[in-house]
Amino acid sequence: MPSEQDLPPEHVESEADVRFELEPVVSTGRLPPGLHLVATPIGNMRDITQRALDTLKVADLVACEDTRHSGMLLKHHDIRARLISLNEHNEAQRIPQLLEHIRQGGSVALISDAGMPTVSDPGQRLVGATVAAGLHVESIPGPSAVLTALAASGLPTTPFYFGGFLPHKKGARATVLTAATLRDCTSIFFESPYRLVDTLAILAEIAPQQRVVVARELTKKFEEFQRGTAGILLSHYQSKTPKGEITLLIAPVDPPKWLTW
Repeated sequence: MPSEQDLPPEHVESEADVRFELEPVVSTGRLPPGLHLVATPIGNMRDITQRALDTLKVADLVACEDTRHSGMLLKHHDIRARLISLNEHNEAQRIPQLLEHIRQGGSVALISDAGMPTVSDPGQRLVGATVAAGLHVESIPGPSAVLTALAASGLPTTPFYFGGFLPHKKGARATVLTAATLRDCTSIFFESPYRLVDTLAILAEIAPQQRVVVARELTKKFEEFQRGTAGILLSHYQSKTPKGEITLLIAPVDPPKWLTW
């Protein structure tokens, strides 16, 4: 799920994180052994399934990007869980510990700050290592910024291309955006609000008539969809500074006849 900041604040490990390094975790047996990927809300805290809540309640460990952020979600749903951090900075070190816990019959629930873990979020290496070790991996579906934006975009939904976060460097971003404008399906990216105007300016230059959608703050109070050519959206966000989490969608180069907006 996209982050509002280009670089997320450095995670400060909690006391629980430190204890995890020192003390083995005993399996409770309340959840089948394995790694359980749990989708969490992308904005509205009510957007979480009963199965996800049940899993988080009984998992031995809940691994998350930021224990403080996820702690607020669990508190909102009155869930007490043992939290440990798993982010891009410590994932490699966490993997052997978590695999050993699973081998001993333990359960680990993996969540990200928002949406489905591993999709433009930490966890890919952990899932790969768990599969390679022959251990159980279970995915519990739920909110996705990609599908939420795509479904309401008004653009063709199948097939589609998801490219994750756009590159920070302008030259690399222009290359990726040029490829998107030539693609025969809808392209979806995450973008920072601080770069959105520059990104729309690139699109307005290379494909002035191509339809673009900016989906902002999905499921939150100030959710909005802005649709039009890149030039129209560029003018809009030049006069109104974009804020929040942004999903950018670009129409296929040869859209179907039913696409008339």
